[in-house]
Amino acid sequence: MYAVEVRDHMMIAHSLARPVFGPAQGMHGATFVVDAAFFTSDVDEDGLGVDIGLATTVLREVIAPLNYQNLDELPVFKGRVTTTEVLARHVFDALAGRIAQGDFGPGGRRIERVRVTLHESHVARAWYEAAL
Repeated sequence: MYAVEVRDHMMIAHSLARPVFGPAQGMHGATFVVDAAFFTSDVDEDGLGVDIGLATTVLREVIAPLNYQNLDELPVFKGRVTTTEVLARHVFDALAGRIAQGDFGPGGRRIERVRVTLHESHVARAWYEAAL
């Protein structure tokens, strides 16, 4: 299996209002490094699995509505706890939608699987991965 992975970042604010989260129950900020990996079984006649430029652009567009936002105030997360895992799934779903729309060009049809990893810090990360 081939994979192309691109990276960006987003800065958010949120609170995790449940006792299990200890001090993170209060409002706090986080800067997430966001990796998106796109898996294909084959490459095209140019040797490409996925167009890196398109993947980079689409990832940036997908996370833009979250960047510099208080996630507690966004309707899309109303009633949800915005853990790293939940955010990874949100980004995955948005990327999957953009792949289905054809935003990855002809090579997007080859994408079989996607993994979205959110790095909370240099020692902690979470991801969501699934077949399309």
